[in-house]
Amino acid sequence: MEESNARPEAKGLFHLFSQRRFLPFFVTQFLGALNDNLFKNALLVIVVSSAVAGADSSTNFTTNLAAGLFILPYFLFSTTAGQLADRYDKAMLIRRIKFAEIILMLAGCYALWLGDVNWMLGILFLLGVQSAFFGPIKYSIIPQHLSANELLAGNAQVGMGTFVSILTGTLVGGWLVTAEQGPVYVGLLAIGFAIIGWLSSRQIPDAPADPSAGSDKLSLNPFRVTARNYRLARENPTVFLCIMAISWFWLYGGSFLTQVPNFAVTVLNGHPTLISILLGAFIVGVALGSLLCHRFSNGNVEPGLVPLGGIGLSLFAIDLYFTSTSYQVANQMAEAVLPMEFLKLSGGSHIMLDLMFIGMFGGFLIVPLYSMIQERTAPEKRARVISVNNIFNALYMVAGAGLGILFLSVLGWTIPEFFLVIAVANLIVLGLIFYLAPEFPKRFVGWVSRADAQ
Repeated sequence: MEESNARPEAKGLFHLFSQRRFLPFFVTQFLGALNDNLFKNALLVIVVSSAVAGADSSTNFTTNLAAGLFILPYFLFSTTAGQLADRYDKAMLIRRIKFAEIILMLAGCYALWLGDVNWMLGILFLLGVQSAFFGPIKYSIIPQHLSANELLAGNAQVGMGTFVSILTGTLVGGWLVTAEQGPVYVGLLAIGFAIIGWLSSRQIPDAPADPSAGSDKLSLNPFRVTARNYRLARENPTVFLCIMAISWFWLYGGSFLTQVPNFAVTVLNGHPTLISILLGAFIVGVALGSLLCHRFSNGNVEPGLVPLGGIGLSLFAIDLYFTSTSYQVANQMAEAVLPMEFLKLSGGSHIMLDLMFIGMFGGFLIVPLYSMIQERTAPEKRARVISVNNIFNALYMVAGAGLGILFLSVLGWTIPEFFLVIAVANLIVLGLIFYLAPEFPKRFVGWVSRADAQ
């Protein structure tokens, strides 16, 4: 029996922040995601600034290379990471990974000080390697330290923390690096976050491997192990469909996040500062939706929230298409619109709310799905199954970028039209998943009935 089964029932959504079995882990993963995005966005701003100054004529290539270098390790190392997480104490592995982050950030700070983009790209790749090794541990350690009735709250808070850290790292990295000696400040800040994260990881309680997890031979061949782990994930059809639904959300959400900067400037005629506001609305929505999952499901893992999230994703994306189209007609501005002015224009606040609600319903979708994977996967193979999820997440994000290139660059569609296509595709993809897993619509009907009764 796992230690978590003996845990008392959580008193509320934020009760876990008073627990050593959760708070140090939350701080550790929050600062790790913050550092990744702090460094990555600072690098992108440096690349773009160099191009503006005439020092670099291959900006698009370098920015896409940076994105690819960060995602590539998920394909190469997730399977190995899953094996290690199932075979060894997860808390011990986290401490070693976080110590490696300190070394990486020291090297990253030096690269930022030199202004050497090639070195920065190398550090970014290694940060991707570190994240790939941390991923399977992140979601497999939660059910080891939390009881079944705390699982949804734990995933909600980790989901909220992850997206808030992405937003914070993106904004701080982009803002701080433009200051005088900004790259050095970014490097020093990243080192500080890495040290705090390592100190926090030392407080995470031990999370020993299940005794039966070491029966398979450790293999470093990513193709062979991926195939083996894929078969493990397919053993439970519902778990595999949860993986597909989560990966689809990363394609869906990534498609929006990738296009928001160009959407803000070219479609909404906004000032560049509007980009951060719109991205913030989306990410705050995801964080809010993650937290509301706990309230709407009374702290239980509730599959019925998944169809609600899927429907909301499409409804508000379709509304965004119509609202942004009418915004363009109603507001013919000669100058770039600042954020506060944008909110006063016809349709401005409506567009902000659409993005926030898209994020919020995304939270309704992914938090129960992660909880279901954890709950329905045997402890001795949980990390390996989660490693399959991480690989599919990366694959779908790359596919989302490809769809953006196809519709916007090749076919010449507008960004609002692309949002509409993704919204319709979301209904088709999730509809197929719900057809193959009828538990979701059945639980949705039951959840609605209970909500009406209350």
